[in-house]
Amino acid sequence: MIEELFADTQKRMDKAVESVRREFAKIRTGKATVALLDGVKVDAYGSTVPLRQVANISVPEARLLVVQPWDNKLLGDVEKAVQSADLGLNPSNDGNIIRVPIPPLTEERRKEMVRYVHKLAEEGRVAIRNIRRDVNEQLKEKQKAGDISEDDYHRAHDKAIQEMTDDRTREIDQTLAAKEAELMEV
Repeated sequence: MIEELFADTQKRMDKAVESVRREFAKIRTGKATVALLDGVKVDAYGSTVPLRQVANISVPEARLLVVQPWDNKLLGDVEKAVQSADLGLNPSNDGNIIRVPIPPLTEERRKEMVRYVHKLAEEGRVAIRNIRRDVNEQLKEKQKAGDISEDDYHRAHDKAIQEMTDDRTREIDQTLAAKEAELMEV
């Protein structure tokens, strides 16, 4: 019974950490990465679809993304979608492919991005603490109902749940430190 609770807690906390990592991957650092365009949605064939479903995205150079739609009729739509995605990118269309140069970040923009990643990291930590709180409440209910002993409750609460929380928080902090170093790199 407690093992199932631990497994569920671990899965939920891992998802919170992974969510923070995904958000960090979308943040522009001055280097081209395919993940920059993950949030871009294109109006194609009468519906809105993720860019990756209608085009191939590659990184031929450190500061350039190349987007090649599978259907050339979508070139204009893809270009418009990248422009309107509020990423600060200016795509150029040559009739076959779309080149998206990645401009270097200014010092002010780097600091702004660092503040933003700190905010994302804190949201991740809060999510983990909320999961810990929920699990601790479940443990307390199980103890009151007599499903687990007081010793098992304290062992689970103090050791396992707190350890999981500390480990996941540490993972977020390490990911944050790496992203911050990447952002401040000129």
